[in-house]
Amino acid sequence: MSANEAEKSPAPLERYLVGPTGVGKSAVAQLLAERRPLALLSLDSMQVFRGMDLGTAKPTPAERARATHELLDLVDPRESFSVARWLAAAEEARARVRARGLKPLFVGGTALYLKALTHGLFEGPSSDPEVRERLQRRADAEGSQVLHGELLRCDPVAAARIHPNDVKRIVRALEVFELTGEPISELQREWSRRPGEGARIVGLTMPREQLDARIAARVREMIAAGWIEEVARLEAEGGLGLQAGAAVGYAQIAAHLRGERPREGLEIEIATATRRFARRQMTWYRSFPQIQWVHVAPESSVEELAAAVERRLDLDRP
Repeated sequence: MSANEAEKSPAPLERYLVGPTGVGKSAVAQLLAERRPLALLSLDSMQVFRGMDLGTAKPTPAERARATHELLDLVDPRESFSVARWLAAAEEARARVRARGLKPLFVGGTALYLKALTHGLFEGPSSDPEVRERLQRRADAEGSQVLHGELLRCDPVAAARIHPNDVKRIVRALEVFELTGEPISELQREWSRRPGEGARIVGLTMPREQLDARIAARVREMIAAGWIEEVARLEAEGGLGLQAGAAVGYAQIAAHLRGERPREGLEIEIATATRRFARRQMTWYRSFPQIQWVHVAPESSVEELAAAVERRLDLDRP
């Protein structure tokens, strides 16, 4: 191929399969990867933690043997793992699988990771421990509502996005304003750009009642498969860090193991928390109007869904 021909060659497509937890993304992606030269790159912020297998619905050893899976088991569950670290790992994995002649397909439900890949990463200024500690003390003493009122005055756009009880994000927004003199919402304007023609984002969705029933069934199956025992083992090995310990289900099970929650009603509590998480995911996806949605009906088979997703991903292109 000549230099001129290479210049005219279209850039490789970036492909993503997203959707709320429990909708069936993994099964569809696995089938596609077994049929086409694809590598599946996890787009899940909790599958990066080693040992957190059942509750994060990681691919099984048999599934990993039948298809290439990347971005799993990257760090110890006691570590923190930033979006910037994940993005660097994702870039390495993408280059690695392409060097093997495979097309990367990002699969998962962490919309923040999707945002970082498609819109760029906003990191903001480095944290100042003194400023952050002072703001945190004020939040503890005066309440988050007071700090949210201050944020409303200096950055009404950010205040409208951040819940008055979300202390962490309120503190960070006030910290950025104090350190830079600029509202965090202004600094985040780089995220207003959209992915170009080089991106194919396909989402699976289903009616709320159908998804709720699927989530409840999945929680029962996970617990029956040994989810509580998995958390007990992780606790015995040193426990979970703040980030991993906040994962839906893991937090509730860990509290049960500490004697803070009875076993009775645990499945219902986890299913309820998971349903709320799925609602938040769908809210995040509203900022991606370019998602091509595939609607999952009760009678939809994995094969039918895979065919619909395959068409939208344009897998015949590089």
